[in-house]
Amino acid sequence: MKAIKVKAFQQMPSYRKPTSFAIKESYPLPPYSTIIGMVHAACGFEDYVDMEVSVQGLHYAVVNDLYIRYEFGNATKFEEGRHTLNANGYGIVRGAGNIELLGDVQLILHVKPEDENMLGAIKNGLLYPKNYLALGRWEDLLRIDEVEEVQLFEEELEDEEELTYDTYIPVDMEVHNYHGSREIVGTYYYLNKKYTKDQNGFRKWDKKIKVRHASKNSTIKYGSTVMRDSKGDIVHLV
Repeated sequence: MKAIKVKAFQQMPSYRKPTSFAIKESYPLPPYSTIIGMVHAACGFEDYVDMEVSVQGLHYAVVNDLYIRYEFGNATKFEEGRHTLNANGYGIVRGAGNIELLGDVQLILHVKPEDENMLGAIKNGLLYPKNYLALGRWEDLLRIDEVEEVQLFEEELEDEEELTYDTYIPVDMEVHNYHGSREIVGTYYYLNKKYTKDQNGFRKWDKKIKVRHASKNSTIKYGSTVMRDSKGDIVHLV
Protein backbone atom coordinates (compact mmCIF):
# COMPACT_ATOMS: atom_id res chain seq x y z
CA MET A 1 0.00 0.00 0.00
CA LYS A 2 1.39 3.42 -1.00
CA ALA A 3 0.67 7.05 -0.19
CA ILE A 4 2.05 10.52 -0.85
CA LYS A 5 3.69 12.06 2.22
CA VAL A 6 3.89 15.84 2.49
CA LYS A 7 5.84 17.96 4.95
CA ALA A 8 4.65 21.56 4.95
CA PHE A 9 4.68 24.82 6.91
CA GLN A 10 2.26 27.71 7.48
CA GLN A 11 3.02 30.92 9.30
CA MET A 12 -0.31 32.14 10.70
CA PRO A 13 -3.26 30.07 9.39
CA SER A 14 -6.80 29.69 10.70
CA TYR A 15 -8.84 26.53 10.14
CA ARG A 16 -12.23 27.93 11.08
CA LYS A 17 -14.72 25.89 13.06
CA PRO A 18 -18.03 26.31 11.19
CA THR A 19 -19.99 26.72 14.45
CA SER A 20 -17.95 29.70 15.71
CA PHE A 21 -19.30 33.19 15.03
CA ALA A 22 -18.51 35.84 17.69
CA ILE A 23 -14.88 34.75 17.51
CA LYS A 24 -13.77 32.71 14.50
CA GLU A 25 -12.16 29.82 16.35
CA SER A 26 -9.66 27.54 14.63
CA TYR A 27 -9.33 23.78 14.65
CA PRO A 28 -5.87 22.74 15.96
CA LEU A 29 -5.13 21.02 12.63
CA PRO A 30 -6.68 21.40 9.17
CA PRO A 31 -9.77 19.20 8.65
CA TYR A 32 -9.87 16.49 6.00
CA SER A 33 -12.08 18.44 3.60
CA THR A 34 -9.62 21.36 3.57
CA ILE A 35 -6.69 19.12 2.67
CA ILE A 36 -8.65 17.24 0.00
CA GLY A 37 -9.71 20.55 -1.53
CA MET A 38 -6.11 21.75 -1.56
CA VAL A 39 -4.98 18.58 -3.35
CA HIS A 40 -7.70 18.97 -5.97
CA ALA A 41 -6.71 22.62 -6.55
CA ALA A 42 -3.01 21.72 -6.78
CA CYS A 43 -3.62 18.96 -9.31
CA GLY A 44 -6.32 20.76 -11.27
CA PHE A 45 -8.82 17.91 -10.75
CA GLU A 46 -12.24 18.86 -12.12
CA ASP A 47 -13.96 15.68 -10.93
CA TYR A 48 -13.83 14.41 -7.36
CA VAL A 49 -11.00 11.95 -6.68
CA ASP A 50 -11.63 9.68 -3.70
CA MET A 51 -8.74 9.64 -1.24
CA GLU A 52 -7.88 8.90 2.37
CA VAL A 53 -5.96 11.45 4.42
CA SER A 54 -3.87 11.43 7.60
CA VAL A 55 -3.21 14.72 9.44
CA GLN A 56 -0.45 15.42 11.95
CA GLY A 57 1.27 18.60 13.01
CA LEU A 58 2.36 21.10 15.63
CA HIS A 59 1.80 24.78 16.28
CA TYR A 60 3.74 26.98 18.69
CA ALA A 61 1.23 29.69 19.62
CA VAL A 62 -2.42 30.72 19.41
CA VAL A 63 -3.20 34.41 18.97
CA ASN A 64 -6.27 36.55 18.30
CA ASP A 65 -6.32 39.02 15.44
CA LEU A 66 -8.83 41.52 14.04
CA TYR A 67 -10.56 41.32 10.67
CA ILE A 68 -13.19 43.41 8.89
CA ARG A 69 -16.64 41.91 9.31
CA TYR A 70 -19.74 42.72 7.22
CA GLU A 71 -23.23 42.07 8.59
CA PHE A 72 -26.35 42.23 6.44
CA GLY A 73 -29.70 40.60 5.82
CA ASN A 74 -31.69 40.02 2.65
CA ALA A 75 -34.61 42.13 3.86
CA THR A 76 -32.70 44.81 5.78
CA LYS A 77 -33.31 48.20 4.17
CA PHE A 78 -30.62 50.87 4.41
CA GLU A 79 -31.01 53.30 7.31
CA GLU A 80 -28.85 56.39 7.66
CA GLY A 81 -26.93 56.32 10.93
CA ARG A 82 -27.51 52.60 11.43
CA HIS A 83 -25.71 51.15 8.42
CA THR A 84 -22.25 52.00 7.13
CA LEU A 85 -22.82 50.91 3.52
CA ASN A 86 -25.73 51.25 1.13
CA ALA A 87 -25.95 48.37 -1.36
CA ASN A 88 -28.73 49.30 -3.77
CA GLY A 89 -31.05 50.19 -0.92
CA TYR A 90 -30.00 47.43 1.44
CA GLY A 91 -28.00 48.16 4.59
CA ILE A 92 -24.63 46.68 5.51
CA VAL A 93 -22.83 47.18 8.81
CA ARG A 94 -19.04 47.11 8.65
CA GLY A 95 -17.09 46.51 11.85
CA ALA A 96 -14.26 44.60 13.52
CA GLY A 97 -14.30 40.92 14.40
CA ASN A 98 -11.91 38.55 16.14
CA ILE A 99 -10.25 35.53 14.57
CA GLU A 100 -8.02 32.85 16.09
CA LEU A 101 -4.69 32.22 14.36
CA LEU A 102 -2.14 29.44 14.87
CA GLY A 103 1.54 30.37 14.83
CA ASP A 104 4.29 28.50 12.95
CA VAL A 105 2.35 25.38 11.97
CA GLN A 106 4.32 22.31 10.92
CA LEU A 107 2.29 19.66 9.08
CA ILE A 108 2.81 16.05 8.07
CA LEU A 109 0.11 14.91 5.67
CA HIS A 110 -0.44 11.53 4.04
CA VAL A 111 -2.67 11.30 0.99
CA LYS A 112 -3.73 7.87 -0.29
CA PRO A 113 -5.96 7.91 -3.39
CA GLU A 114 -8.42 5.08 -3.81
CA ASP A 115 -6.85 4.44 -7.22
CA GLU A 116 -3.08 3.97 -6.81
CA ASN A 117 -2.62 5.03 -10.43
CA MET A 118 -3.33 8.57 -9.23
CA LEU A 119 -0.26 8.66 -6.97
CA GLY A 120 1.98 10.12 -9.67
CA ALA A 121 -0.53 12.82 -10.60
CA ILE A 122 -0.94 13.88 -6.96
CA LYS A 123 2.81 13.94 -6.32
CA ASN A 124 3.43 15.97 -9.46
CA GLY A 125 0.55 18.32 -8.62
CA LEU A 126 1.96 19.07 -5.18
CA LEU A 127 5.45 19.63 -6.57
CA TYR A 128 4.21 21.78 -9.48
CA PRO A 129 0.75 23.05 -8.44
CA LYS A 130 -1.75 24.48 -10.91
CA ASN A 131 -2.66 27.18 -8.38
CA TYR A 132 -0.95 28.68 -5.38
CA LEU A 133 -1.45 26.43 -2.35
CA ALA A 134 -3.35 27.45 0.76
CA LEU A 135 -4.94 25.68 3.71
CA GLY A 136 -7.65 27.47 5.67
CA ARG A 137 -8.33 30.94 4.30
CA TRP A 138 -7.28 32.03 0.80
CA GLU A 139 -4.43 34.03 2.33
CA ASP A 140 -3.11 31.11 4.44
CA LEU A 141 -0.31 30.15 2.10
CA LEU A 142 1.13 26.66 2.34
CA ARG A 143 4.86 26.13 1.94
CA ILE A 144 5.65 22.61 0.71
CA ASP A 145 8.98 21.40 2.09
CA GLU A 146 8.96 17.72 1.04
CA VAL A 147 6.84 15.48 -1.16
CA GLU A 148 7.59 11.78 -1.49
CA GLU A 149 5.95 8.44 -2.16
CA VAL A 150 6.03 6.08 0.84
CA GLN A 151 5.02 2.52 1.59
CA LEU A 152 2.46 1.87 4.33
CA PHE A 153 2.29 -1.24 6.48
CA GLU A 154 0.52 -2.41 9.62
CA GLU A 155 2.45 -3.12 12.77
CA GLU A 156 1.58 -4.36 16.24
CA LEU A 157 3.34 -2.35 18.94
CA GLU A 158 5.45 -4.42 21.31
CA ASP A 159 5.92 -1.47 23.66
CA GLU A 160 4.24 1.82 24.48
CA GLU A 161 4.96 4.62 22.01
CA GLU A 162 4.46 8.37 22.32
CA LEU A 163 3.08 10.43 19.47
CA THR A 164 5.62 12.92 18.12
CA TYR A 165 2.95 15.24 16.66
CA ASP A 166 -0.59 16.30 17.43
CA THR A 167 -2.87 14.15 15.31
CA TYR A 168 -6.47 13.36 14.43
CA ILE A 169 -7.34 9.77 15.34
CA PRO A 170 -10.67 8.49 13.99
CA VAL A 171 -12.69 7.07 16.88
CA ASP A 172 -13.28 3.75 15.14
CA MET A 173 -9.50 3.17 15.13
CA GLU A 174 -9.36 3.11 18.92
CA VAL A 175 -10.30 -0.55 19.31
CA HIS A 176 -7.06 -2.25 18.25
CA ASN A 177 -5.74 -2.86 21.75
CA TYR A 178 -5.61 -5.88 24.01
CA HIS A 179 -6.63 -3.65 26.92
CA GLY A 180 -9.71 -2.01 25.42
CA SER A 181 -9.19 1.42 23.92
CA ARG A 182 -6.00 3.41 23.49
CA GLU A 183 -7.14 5.67 26.32
CA ILE A 184 -5.69 8.75 24.62
CA VAL A 185 -6.94 11.96 26.16
CA GLY A 186 -8.15 14.49 23.60
CA THR A 187 -10.97 16.61 22.23
CA TYR A 188 -13.63 15.10 19.97
CA TYR A 189 -14.52 16.74 16.67
CA TYR A 190 -16.85 15.91 13.80
CA LEU A 191 -14.78 16.83 10.74
CA ASN A 192 -16.13 17.29 7.22
CA LYS A 193 -14.63 15.08 4.56
CA LYS A 194 -16.83 14.90 1.47
CA TYR A 195 -19.75 16.89 0.09
CA THR A 196 -22.24 16.66 -2.74
CA LYS A 197 -23.96 19.55 -4.53
CA ASP A 198 -27.70 19.85 -4.85
CA GLN A 199 -29.52 21.07 -7.97
CA ASN A 200 -28.93 24.70 -6.92
CA GLY A 201 -25.19 24.19 -6.51
CA PHE A 202 -25.23 24.30 -2.70
CA ARG A 203 -22.84 22.01 -0.84
CA LYS A 204 -24.17 19.31 1.45
CA TRP A 205 -21.68 17.59 3.71
CA ASP A 206 -22.76 13.96 3.60
CA LYS A 207 -19.64 12.46 5.15
CA LYS A 208 -18.40 13.57 8.55
CA ILE A 209 -15.72 11.75 10.56
CA LYS A 210 -15.73 11.63 14.35
CA VAL A 211 -12.14 12.00 15.51
CA ARG A 212 -10.17 12.60 18.67
CA HIS A 213 -7.48 15.27 18.60
CA ALA A 214 -4.56 13.64 20.41
CA SER A 215 -1.71 15.85 21.58
CA LYS A 216 1.98 15.25 21.13
CA ASN A 217 3.39 12.84 23.74
CA SER A 218 0.08 10.99 24.08
CA THR A 219 0.85 7.31 24.62
CA ILE A 220 -0.35 4.49 22.41
CA LYS A 221 -0.32 1.32 24.52
CA TYR A 222 1.41 -1.89 23.54
CA GLY A 223 -0.73 -4.39 21.68
CA SER A 224 -2.22 -1.66 19.48
CA THR A 225 -2.27 -2.27 15.76
CA VAL A 226 -1.05 0.85 13.98
CA MET A 227 -0.22 1.84 10.43
CA ARG A 228 3.26 3.18 9.80
CA ASP A 229 5.03 4.59 6.76
CA SER A 230 8.42 3.52 5.46
CA LYS A 231 10.01 6.56 7.18
CA GLY A 232 8.80 5.46 10.60
CA ASP A 233 5.86 7.83 11.17
CA ILE A 234 2.54 6.47 12.45
CA VAL A 235 -0.34 7.16 10.05
CA HIS A 236 -4.08 7.46 10.76
CA LEU A 237 -5.83 7.35 7.39
CA VAL A 238 -9.51 8.04 6.99
